[in-house]
Amino acid sequence: MDHDAPVIYGLEFQGRALTAHAAETDAVQFFVGTQSLRCENQVHRVDFDDENNVISKYMFLHNAGEVWSIASSPLEQNVISTIYNSVTDTKAEMLAAIWRVPTDSLSAAGEESISNAPPLQLMTSVDSSSFGEVRSFIWHPSGERSTFIVLADSHIVMYDLESSGTSAKVTSSSLLEGKSQPKFSAGKWNPHHNCVQIATANDSFIRGWDVRSLQQVYCIENAHSQLVRDLDFNPNKQYYLASCGDDCRTKFWDIRNTTEPVKVLSDHSHWVWSVRYNHFHDQLVLTSSSDSRVILNNVASISSEPYGHLVEDDENEDENGTKNKSQEPMADGVIAVCEEHEDSVYAAEWSCADPWIFASLSYDGRLVINRVPRATKYRILL
Repeated sequence: MDHDAPVIYGLEFQGRALTAHAAETDAVQFFVGTQSLRCENQVHRVDFDDENNVISKYMFLHNAGEVWSIASSPLEQNVISTIYNSVTDTKAEMLAAIWRVPTDSLSAAGEESISNAPPLQLMTSVDSSSFGEVRSFIWHPSGERSTFIVLADSHIVMYDLESSGTSAKVTSSSLLEGKSQPKFSAGKWNPHHNCVQIATANDSFIRGWDVRSLQQVYCIENAHSQLVRDLDFNPNKQYYLASCGDDCRTKFWDIRNTTEPVKVLSDHSHWVWSVRYNHFHDQLVLTSSSDSRVILNNVASISSEPYGHLVEDDENEDENGTKNKSQEPMADGVIAVCEEHEDSVYAAEWSCADPWIFASLSYDGRLVINRVPRATKYRILL
């Protein structure tokens, strides 16, 4: 078996919700949620053994409804939040809840049959009834505070999760005002500056907010020519924000000067649904799209190491006194195109345990686990 070959896992149902296990930094693990109107929905925990190139999967029932989004707590292992579609005889609405994955039931979670899968344990339902339908759930990025933010229609709502995890209370909220009742489409917490800012997207706008006052601090008008789908902050370089949208583009911004993007990628041929910086090597950026492709790009020119590793000149020469080309900075461009999917790829995520592994999920329920090409890995490390 080719050690670098992608590993594919098929869900029983359609899916669009994927997240890495944020609080697990030793093992490569991902959570995946299903979407089925007729059957019981599930959350799968997929564990990847890189040495043997195999996966183990554990299924848990998500009885609340279709999983539209999933996020893993950076504070506590096996605690996740889901945004789900709750359907009754009279209405359908998007709600959010926080769940505990029953690790004591992992052996009984069943790798093959849903019949013996245990249910997720509900910790608390998020009360957003007075604000609207939940659009995004954002955990505090530091993992030091039990705070989270919910974007509900046109409201930003901050919650504080009690130490027991069984209830969450609203601490503050703010309304996005506009002529046509704008609704949020994405949000991301800025991990820099003591985590006092978040960025949100609505229509073609990107806005920055101070979480202490929930006042707007910057606005990028017409950031994309169509709807903005996703945002991500550079984890290693302050002020840098990536965005993607229905105009098939991925853009990179310096939020101190938002007149023009600092870089634009146009590699996809349909809507771009997700963009993710690598947690450790921010020159590596993942994007996924409705064109059924996942693209790994190198954006070294706007990364925290635009000139490659800064080493002494004498260390950068070989025995003959010539420059070692491996120390030259990598040129910007596409590193790899992953074409194992046959449907729209709604999510792509980096592993939180291994910086060279990433996963992607297409709507037909196909989860693909891939690696950064070895040549690129060694070029970055050596």
